[in-house]
Amino acid sequence: MSVEQDEPSSAAPRPTPAPGDKLVAGGPASWRPVAGGPEPERPVAAEPASSAPAPSDTAPSEDAPAGEASAEAAAVEQAPAGQAPVGEAAGIADTTVPDGFAAPAVGVASATVTDVPVPEVLAPVSPRATVPDGFQPTLPPPPLPPSPGAVPPGPGGRPLKLIVAGAVAAAVVVAGVGALALTSGGGTEKEAPKKASPPPSSWALGAGRQLTSGPGLRYDGTLTVDGRPVQARLRVTRAGSASGTLTAGALKADVVAVDGVTYLRAPVAFWRDYAGETSHPDNYAGRWAKAPASLPGFDVPDVLGPKSIAGRLARAKPNPPTEDVNGVRAYRVKTDGADYLVTAAAPHALLAVRAAGPRGPRFTSAPLGDPVGLFSEVRARVAGLGGAADPGLRFAPGKLEFVNCNQNTNGCTVSVPAVLSSPEGDVPRGARAALRTAIVSKGRPLGSCTGSEPVPSGRRVELRCTVTGRPWRTWMKAALDKPGPHPYEAQARVVGEAVALADVPRLLAKIDKERGKKPKPTVSARSGE
Repeated sequence: MSVEQDEPSSAAPRPTPAPGDKLVAGGPASWRPVAGGPEPERPVAAEPASSAPAPSDTAPSEDAPAGEASAEAAAVEQAPAGQAPVGEAAGIADTTVPDGFAAPAVGVASATVTDVPVPEVLAPVSPRATVPDGFQPTLPPPPLPPSPGAVPPGPGGRPLKLIVAGAVAAAVVVAGVGALALTSGGGTEKEAPKKASPPPSSWALGAGRQLTSGPGLRYDGTLTVDGRPVQARLRVTRAGSASGTLTAGALKADVVAVDGVTYLRAPVAFWRDYAGETSHPDNYAGRWAKAPASLPGFDVPDVLGPKSIAGRLARAKPNPPTEDVNGVRAYRVKTDGADYLVTAAAPHALLAVRAAGPRGPRFTSAPLGDPVGLFSEVRARVAGLGGAADPGLRFAPGKLEFVNCNQNTNGCTVSVPAVLSSPEGDVPRGARAALRTAIVSKGRPLGSCTGSEPVPSGRRVELRCTVTGRPWRTWMKAALDKPGPHPYEAQARVVGEAVALADVPRLLAKIDKERGKKPKPTVSARSGE
């Protein structure tokens, strides 16, 4: 059994056979049917591996009660607040990882926060009371001389009450002034109204109507990949769904775009020489896969979709520069993704598209005729997108295991753990991992299976699938009837998955809605089948 990863190590040790992987059928009853044959290395995926600041409380202050004028002063002593200890992080034990396999450590931490002691507020003491060492009693300030017009001191502390009442009134006045200042200041800090965008020019509106009133557009153009030309022929519906081909010499790749994503189906040589997949092009060849960023080098629905182009033209300047396009005066509208050449005269038809960059693709454009054939082709290709691979996701597989295989004529289950190794950082939204497995015995195919799962935030996923069918059943029955060793092995690959089989009906419903027909029941096939 063997597991392939994206970048296998050249220094990996030779596999050694394990008794538990040999199958011996028949013979004495003491024999145990096991799988035989040499066993490749069994890499072990790394098992995945923070402290919280302790909050502190500050004791609330309390105002000392007002006493009579002759009352003795009081001192208040406040105990310092405590700080909660911080919990210690708990890590994950290290595991041994063979060469050539990534072992990212996923941290798990816990922290315990204890109760924070509440500071004790001591009762007021008189200056004659005993004061602990290191503390000074708080004495009342000396009385101020009476101001003109003040009420002379009298028995019972009546003037003190008047002073306190006056102080409260002053505080209210100050608060009122502050509120007025805040209210008036807020009015001056209002942001100036943003300048409204100018309305679309008449020619931009006309071009938008021209683009969105028809069924779609046809494009013919040339891409440049590593200095080599690639011819592109695409047909795009009004909403941006597309179908077409890319041709590089004798190599040809099919293209389909749906729900804003572009997919390719190409041979091994095309993936290796033009799609930039040099390590494992066979992981993506011969089946649908998400188009890599390098090919076609732009977003087909966003750059070539008629509705998207109409929105870009509506934001164009009223008087864009003009140039001659095959004897026709045309506006050149520059946007972030591409430049669009539109006839300066009504009906302002789209003539050409030049994708951004000095080597960006250049396309000529023409209205699409009958869209029936296009929708039929798009729908047929979308129906086969189940299990389409995603070259943007890479995984480090772990140890492959057989589950309930020996003496089981109904099938054999293969289980492989894997860890997302690229991209780094957060797991991309909707990321999935797919297991592709084939079982053979001395070169004889016994069956294959696939299984996929979403990638959790911890990046580690368990994948398994079961090989069933006549080849496995026939071979196992024959092995049980014939004494002797009967070795078998599994070859497994873990790749990223762009489209789950369960997502295909939703994509087909989008196509049916766009072409104005009710969705019909369709049996979707996996990519490449």
